[in-house]
Amino acid sequence: MRCCYFLLVGLLCCIFEANAQSGRKTENFNTNWKFFLGDNPQAKNTEFNDGTWRSLNLPHDWSIEGTFDPKNPTTQAEGGLPAGIGWYRKRFTIPASSTNKSVFIDFDGVYRNSEVWINGHYLGKRPNGYISFRYDLTPYLKFGGQNVIAVRVDNADQPNSRWYTGSGIYRNVRLVTTAKTYLVNWGTFITTPHVDDKSAKIALNISVYQPAAKGRITLETIIYDAAGKVVAQRTSPVKNSKDTVVMVSQNLQVNNPRLWSVTDPYLYKVTVKVFEDGRLADDYTMHTGIRYFNFDADKGFSLNGKPLKIWGVCMHHDQGALGAAVNTRAIERQLQILKAMGCNAIRTSHNPPAPELLDLCDRMGFLVMDEAFDMWKKKKSKFDYHLDWEKWHVKDLQDQVLRDRNHPSIFAWSIGNEIREQFDSTGISIGRELVNIVKQLDKTRPVTSALSEADPKKNFIYQSGALDLVGLNYHQEVYADFQKNYPGQKFIGTENMSALATRGHYDMPSDSIRRWPKDGKTPLKDGNPDFTVSAYDNVSAYWGSTHEETWKIIKKYDFLSGLFVWTGFDYIGEPTPYLWPARSSYFGIVDLAGFPKDVYYMYQSEWTNKPVLHLLPHWNWKPGQTIDVWAYYNNADEVELYLNGRSLGTRKKNGDDLHVMWRVKYEPGALKAISRKNGRVVLTTQVNTAGQPYRIQLKADRGHIKADGNDLSFVTVSVLDKNNNLVPNAGHLIKFKVEGSGILKALDDGSQTNLEPFTGNEHHVFNGFGLAVIQSKVKPGAITLSATADGLQAARVTIESN
Repeated sequence: MRCCYFLLVGLLCCIFEANAQSGRKTENFNTNWKFFLGDNPQAKNTEFNDGTWRSLNLPHDWSIEGTFDPKNPTTQAEGGLPAGIGWYRKRFTIPASSTNKSVFIDFDGVYRNSEVWINGHYLGKRPNGYISFRYDLTPYLKFGGQNVIAVRVDNADQPNSRWYTGSGIYRNVRLVTTAKTYLVNWGTFITTPHVDDKSAKIALNISVYQPAAKGRITLETIIYDAAGKVVAQRTSPVKNSKDTVVMVSQNLQVNNPRLWSVTDPYLYKVTVKVFEDGRLADDYTMHTGIRYFNFDADKGFSLNGKPLKIWGVCMHHDQGALGAAVNTRAIERQLQILKAMGCNAIRTSHNPPAPELLDLCDRMGFLVMDEAFDMWKKKKSKFDYHLDWEKWHVKDLQDQVLRDRNHPSIFAWSIGNEIREQFDSTGISIGRELVNIVKQLDKTRPVTSALSEADPKKNFIYQSGALDLVGLNYHQEVYADFQKNYPGQKFIGTENMSALATRGHYDMPSDSIRRWPKDGKTPLKDGNPDFTVSAYDNVSAYWGSTHEETWKIIKKYDFLSGLFVWTGFDYIGEPTPYLWPARSSYFGIVDLAGFPKDVYYMYQSEWTNKPVLHLLPHWNWKPGQTIDVWAYYNNADEVELYLNGRSLGTRKKNGDDLHVMWRVKYEPGALKAISRKNGRVVLTTQVNTAGQPYRIQLKADRGHIKADGNDLSFVTVSVLDKNNNLVPNAGHLIKFKVEGSGILKALDDGSQTNLEPFTGNEHHVFNGFGLAVIQSKVKPGAITLSATADGLQAARVTIESN
């Protein structure tokens, strides 16, 4: 009998311990949705029959699955892909054991005009397609039974953007279950009011919701270093207050902190727990970085007390052929390519980004300018956000700041891009309002706006006096005199360059700069009939400059804190300077498929210390044709060029030169460059004349991926000759087949004018290169990709998923 008693007591203790440590439950809510492209108002009803609808997993962008067509109402500005209305439905169960808990659904972003129903009850509408939001499902759930959630997405009114947006539930969705007492969503704010080499003060403001004024509520915060060691801890009582939110402030200290920087993005883990009468009610874990920074009107930007020039790029949210549907690996790949170039900052043009981007920037060491709006009251497109401004701008901006303010990567907020109110007095009042909204929630970061009017006497947003930083888009001609025109002000180049290039295409001569005409309609003067643009970095839009022109100025002056190049990658839509069939931009340093254009290596030679020697162009031309040969290099005094073993002379950079050039009469063979420092060889590179196309080469960026149904391997497809030289003008149609535990997710070639769909089993290469994106399934195993083309040797590559 005594044994049974102790057994019962032990069992009860185990049950109590399990309940005591239950805490928050966060579930991936992306799987097993039903989708219908079209409108059916009855789909909101619980009993609606969706048996014929398509089954899919989120995130999902239905526009990227469509066909490029100039007749689509999205217009060329959005890539000419379809939009429309779509419905999503999902059946799910909530266990009866959760009856006394709170259940929320979190949407990271739905484009756009989303409306949500749970079991037929209307939860609300969110017009902004980039903002994250939450609904409380608790009052309408059937605990222990089946529930139905329905989401209507309305992206039919077009055009509503100046770039590709995508359509649908294109970001992640989560189901969050907590106790009735819980930590408020985005209600914890971490700041570091004092940081030095010996210690860092960590201040937390934590919001706790209590449904009833009973029980003893305590709050515990633990900070761990990257090795999992506890470095600070604090427990605080929470004042009882019925059916309201209570704010608790805590101060902790981390000794000998390791500071977050772009070269050492060290993160601490912070866990916050709420206990009710000793039982864990809710908990939340986040990462933070300890750092401090400053903008100075004379010295520019510094991070942790050390001068740092901001080497940034602007990025739209699409991931090329994958569209707007968020994939963490796809974003990571983009950032890895930019990091290898030397980039250290991202501007989220022109909207709140996916949370995954910010998490990656925290981990990888990128500064972030987090931008809110592309327009205020005055429209840029017929059906854009100006229609929702009056009702939603306060809530949307508040939610953006609340969601993002704990990311150490974020160093500035931008309240708008090229806002038209800068040209009239409303820019003063609205500018002050928006800055005040930000400052009420975060006083630790400066606020700017990307201004396209550089005359301070004519810019009303600047005249509001609310901005902490003067952010200028283009107008590089005023940068050298910035301190004269803006006395005492701090500078950031919010958008720069707008240089144009097509990867692998070269027009002669290369030493004359060409601009896109000012009427905004006429195609590029002397433009190419195939809608290509030379990659020599000598073409730009009229409002901007070539890459070298502006970088030389930013590089020269300390008070110019840095810049954001327009853009890091090509993006779908806004295909300046050409009309249809151009459907993607020409602005990127990297093309849409992720292949660097030549100017990438100019930045790499300027923004990194690793040795660089890049030679352009390719070496397949007409005999006797005069070819301009450029070389980007660093860590060397000079470069010598050889053609078929003959020296064509040595070149050195003079003054502020960023490249060297030779003018060469073409003859087939080998073009070789050697860089030297103090007479010693630093690097050697060679470009060979390619023969006839002979075979396909497949090269995966990763040979092992996770079998989670989301991970990706990006496979470069190349057309080579018999001697393994890239054939620079190859444009073969490649047919693909995937076998095993993966699928062919997308295809691309980086061409701005290729109207082939990104989905399917075949795609042309462009200037010798193509891209195949392989996605894993949830079942582990080998994935084999095969590629064939008429007249070429086939290729295979195997990727392991586990």
